[in-house]
Amino acid sequence: MWKGAVAFGLVNVPVKLYTATSQHDVSLHMVHAEDGGRIRYRKTCTVCGEEVPSDEIARAATTDDGQMVVVDEEDLDSLPVSSSHEIEVQEFVPAEQVDPIMFDRTYYLEPEARASKPYALLREALRETDRMAVVTITVRRRESMAVLRVRDDVIVLQTLLWPDEVREADFDVLSADVEVRPQELAMAASLVESMASDFDPSEFSDSYTEALRELIAAKAEGGEGVQAPVERVSDDQDAQIVDLMAALRESVERTSAARGTSGTATAAPKKTTAKRTTSGAKTTTAGTKKSPAEKASAAKRTTAKKTAADREEDRSEEDRSEEDRGEEDRGEEDRGETHPPLGVSTPTGPVRGGPAPSASRCPHPARAGGGSGLG
Repeated sequence: MWKGAVAFGLVNVPVKLYTATSQHDVSLHMVHAEDGGRIRYRKTCTVCGEEVPSDEIARAATTDDGQMVVVDEEDLDSLPVSSSHEIEVQEFVPAEQVDPIMFDRTYYLEPEARASKPYALLREALRETDRMAVVTITVRRRESMAVLRVRDDVIVLQTLLWPDEVREADFDVLSADVEVRPQELAMAASLVESMASDFDPSEFSDSYTEALRELIAAKAEGGEGVQAPVERVSDDQDAQIVDLMAALRESVERTSAARGTSGTATAAPKKTTAKRTTSGAKTTTAGTKKSPAEKASAAKRTTAKKTAADREEDRSEEDRSEEDRGEEDRGEEDRGETHPPLGVSTPTGPVRGGPAPSASRCPHPARAGGGSGLG
């Protein structure tokens, strides 16, 4: 998913980054109870009520005094973010000094074949000294603080929350003067010792998820499952299909006429060049050969388009990631949950008793993708 290098001192270790964790939750889609059709979300404007196409959607942030500030792609490109594919080691710190509350997402570092020795050297040095390497990494225009630690025989990159993303616990009850008698403390310590054990996560299981899977399987075997209904094709999609068939039919007739055969010939033309209009409504073809100058011009245009497409693909990944988080947020709201989404900074004030304050869902939080931009 990401390629770069770990740089510490004069040593450079080329690595690849892979997501180390995944959720085993059963995915439950929202459907229309009457006919089983999937529920879709349309991007509509709250002012005019119209559906807004992707090319007309911008990003904006709301200031404390209620002003809306639109941030476009040029603004984002101008930000001073490092484009280097380096995981730069800043320092090595004792492992016990890194509070687990700051841990965010976990990734495995796989070394390239030629870098196996420096990779092993770094791994054993971290293991021998019982220290973590504090690093910085930038992915998709987002800078993250992280640590490198050892798990079994692999180096793990653990992204960290920024200090202002960890809220303080300030509960009045904690400051109350509570008297603990020595015999009570001794009894509690005795209970702790009687339940002492070595942690083995395989001894625990998610009983809710297992029961849900059994429920779904039983209902399917009992004949309660139905085939997913065929989704209705919108008028715009239907028009595009009709226009495409008409264009293909016209292409066959033109090619047949050029060869001096009947317009109903079924032979397909050997070479056709398809060009799609910006609206996507029609597709026309031309079977004529290009001159060398035209070919050179077309090659330049193709290169420019590929470059623009590459940039668009990077932006589309962020948009898809934000849409996925939006789907998760909507699912949580449906279930009555109000957890703030990953990657959205919560208020910096202390946490007091009662529900946590809601987080501002800015489309471009200072730290997204679960804190980092690592998807």
